[in-house]
Amino acid sequence: MLHIFASRRIAGQYIIVARRTNTMSATQAGSEARAAAPEASTGLALVRLTIGAMLVSVFFENLGKGLYRPAGYAGLINYYIKQGHSPAAWKAVMALAVTHASMAAPAQAMTEISLGILLVLGLFTRVAGLIAFLWLSSLWISEWGTAWIWELLVPLLASLGLAVGGGGRAWGLDALLARRNPSALWW
Repeated sequence: MLHIFASRRIAGQYIIVARRTNTMSATQAGSEARAAAPEASTGLALVRLTIGAMLVSVFFENLGKGLYRPAGYAGLINYYIKQGHSPAAWKAVMALAVTHASMAAPAQAMTEISLGILLVLGLFTRVAGLIAFLWLSSLWISEWGTAWIWELLVPLLASLGLAVGGGGRAWGLDALLARRNPSALWW
């Protein structure tokens, strides 16, 4: 389509300023954007698979160490309280978790394995990414001063990227759900 933006008379002649533009609907624009950026969705899928596999791996590692039993969980959290540099208010929250280790330990186990499986499958990726971001943020704060700062910061930020960008529409079950309801924010 040709749009005329201005016309002027210069030295007795009319000069027309025009530009050719393509117009399309919002649906067409969204389809073109997705088709033009398969590398981005593939990259997000690789991040999703990596974070999911990491969480599944950590689950089995912690299971083997006995950290999902009340005594093991309480020991680890007490170490973070005594040796860590988290804010005092956060240490109070961790102390509360220690007093309820019989509930907190299995809750942590279920959170880690559930998020890992959801991310590996690419199911509810945005929601799982957001919960993983919040979960890893809490672990990152808990470990201040006891671990290398980047150890959890990188997967934490990658999870935030999954919450914002999705990542389940490539190589994930979210792609099947998106066919039924493409405008839903869950995937």
